[in-house]
Amino acid sequence: MSDPHVLLRDAAGRVHRVQATADGVSVDEALVRAEAQPDGSVLLRGDTTRLAWSAVAGDVVWVFVDGNVFTFETQRPTGRRRRAALSHGSLSAPMPATVRHVAVEPGARVRHGDVLVVLEAMKMELPVRAPGDGTVLTVKCREGELVQAGQELIELEP
Repeated sequence: MSDPHVLLRDAAGRVHRVQATADGVSVDEALVRAEAQPDGSVLLRGDTTRLAWSAVAGDVVWVFVDGNVFTFETQRPTGRRRRAALSHGSLSAPMPATVRHVAVEPGARVRHGDVLVVLEAMKMELPVRAPGDGTVLTVKCREGELVQAGQELIELEP
């Protein structure tokens, strides 16, 4: 039987192997215990204790920990991936949130990992980062606006 695991890709593009075990969750071979909290967050206990939030929209799962945003993709036994990255060049809101800051304008050149928009949800700032190098085609949100999960925020051209 294959070894079922999930790959966690952070904003810097680093990939971490996550696997459920009988003792908890293993992240890059380090054991982390996850405890669901009444407010919907998850307390992660390992070398340190951290509070995490998650949001799901379609096939994409975002996890927010210590101001960092991670996306999940599933590694298929065939080696194919279901990517959380954008295939059509637009970036969408992961959950209902308020736009706190728009850092780019149409025509701006961006690099992988650049912060394009900062959202606020559940008392946390959520940076929306460029998934790769490109040019901003359109900005479809403005500061102070309430956006819904899946709403397009930025359109990029590679």
